[in-house]
Amino acid sequence: MSETRKPWHGVIVATSLPFHDDLSVDFGAYGESVARLAAEGMHGVAPNGSLGEYQTLTHEERDRVVETALAHAPEGFTVMPGVGAYGGREAARHARFAKDAGCQAVMCLPPNAYRADDRAVLEHFELVASAGLPVTAYNNPIDTKVDLRPDLLAKLYAEGFIVGVKEFSGDVRRCYEISERAPGLDLMIGTDDTVLEVGIAGAKGWVAGYPQVFPRACLALYEASVTGDLETALPLYRQLHPVLRWDSRTEFVQAVKLGQEMTGRRGGVCRPPRQP
Repeated sequence: MSETRKPWHGVIVATSLPFHDDLSVDFGAYGESVARLAAEGMHGVAPNGSLGEYQTLTHEERDRVVETALAHAPEGFTVMPGVGAYGGREAARHARFAKDAGCQAVMCLPPNAYRADDRAVLEHFELVASAGLPVTAYNNPIDTKVDLRPDLLAKLYAEGFIVGVKEFSGDVRRCYEISERAPGLDLMIGTDDTVLEVGIAGAKGWVAGYPQVFPRACLALYEASVTGDLETALPLYRQLHPVLRWDSRTEFVQAVKLGQEMTGRRGGVCRPPRQP
């Protein structure tokens, strides 16, 4: 990647979070995981996302996860925490903490316990953007019940509230409409099983779960996809797709953690309500 890589560009790993047997956070193991991902050539991490089981963490735990990631991030390695929360004030609080701690950007879901209309979504992202860090929106209409449609993303971008979008709808057709409506908005691959399709549609980054299991293969797949090198990308994609598909299933956290365990990395158990 070039020297001028924006913090949210490249392969940003949505990190899982290891727990001790008593389900307290294993911060030591998490720090080692971040350092390892950096050594394996990833461009950054996104802690406190869905894969990090953020819904089950206290504010204190979320803060310490961010601090741990930053403490183990080498120069030029992005820490872009998720600031997802029930309301905009709470999300903005997490964004302010991220800025004060030294993060380069944040990733933000729309309100995730209320079927927000466009006005509510705009206010939510305005509150988060007021913290002063670049915000990448996270469109996950499956889990949040709020759809950041291409026209709504264009409004958010025009207002200066977002710089990019992690597109998790799974509908690749949207990628082209997003680029037409908001040419300067950076498209980011959101589902691990659409890497190739969104990559060739013009993605600038991949917020990714499975590089925690297959780091080198995933990095090669990403780079081949965004450069349009189908000769390299397609066979690799076919080989990885059966496992990448887990990223779009309900048990994706358990699947990634199991994959980590199977490849000699620390995955471990999940907090309730997730079962093994």
